[in-house]
Amino acid sequence: MLKDKNLDIARKQDHIEINLTKNVESTLKSGFESIQFIHNALPEINYDSVNTTTTFLGKSLQAPILISSMTGGTTKARDINYRLAQVAQKAGIAMGLGSMRVLLTEPDTIKTFAVRHIAPDIPLLANIGAVQLNYGVTPKECQYLVDAIKADALILHLNVLQELTQPEGNRNWEKLLPKIREVVNYLSIPVIVKEVGYGLSKKVAESLIDAGVKVLDIAGSGGTSWSQVEAYRATNSLQNRIASSFINWGIPTLDSLKMVREVSKDITIITSGGLKSGIDGAKAIRIGANIFGLAGQFLKAADTSESLLSEEIQLIIEQLKITMLCTGSHTLKDLAKAEIRL
Repeated sequence: MLKDKNLDIARKQDHIEINLTKNVESTLKSGFESIQFIHNALPEINYDSVNTTTTFLGKSLQAPILISSMTGGTTKARDINYRLAQVAQKAGIAMGLGSMRVLLTEPDTIKTFAVRHIAPDIPLLANIGAVQLNYGVTPKECQYLVDAIKADALILHLNVLQELTQPEGNRNWEKLLPKIREVVNYLSIPVIVKEVGYGLSKKVAESLIDAGVKVLDIAGSGGTSWSQVEAYRATNSLQNRIASSFINWGIPTLDSLKMVREVSKDITIITSGGLKSGIDGAKAIRIGANIFGLAGQFLKAADTSESLLSEEIQLIIEQLKITMLCTGSHTLKDLAKAEIRL
């Protein structure tokens, strides 16, 4: 494994290849399979008038969808991000970038993250691990990452389990909340705090909201298990066994969504983690999400071709619209009140 300044790039290469070629799904379910919409056989709505538009970070979205943060820093990541940005711009949906920590030590990697020229109109999210604030990253450097890609918000991701199962992971997670508060107060744009696949609890959500965070991405369990990704990267049997033992760890996405929405009716919630379709996304909206995110299936499609990625996103949008019509929902506000059976 490469060391020092090249370690971040090597890790990113590993992460892309493992996610594309290995089964890294959590053994837990997201929970949305337990929800069923009550079918409306007489919706009295024209399909062409179904309205999926919303606003996010002050910008209009044609559908409440986020291409969740995935990658950056490598040549392959650049190609993937360019395709993601092109399709996001055409579809009118939001996009997050993968962790940009490497940009602080390898300025040349900016070309793998800079997609604003491709997607001038969409909400674009910069991204760095929150734990890096305990390892020297400053609020000023966070602002630099935002400015570098002309982002609309900065994601601080919480990936404690991934770090602890990573061969070179960070271990110091103490006194991090005050540093998050500092970044929130320093930046000129909103801070989004995001889990990476294990969910946000009620207690954590309360702490983050108290720190001034206005947007939470709950990213519950049911999708990619990053401890399983790290199990494939393990350099010895012990590391592999430790990482593999957490395959079913986390708060299922549905449970996390309910917990966080209970904390605040006003907080903007991005729901991700194990969502597979526009139907799942519709369920998330119904339970309290503002927008929903997907990553894995978009990554695999983007690795193949722009046309396949475009088809995948159109599939999600059409599934959402059909669900809305079949529940008698003309708008997303209507969908949030649709009849369901738990």
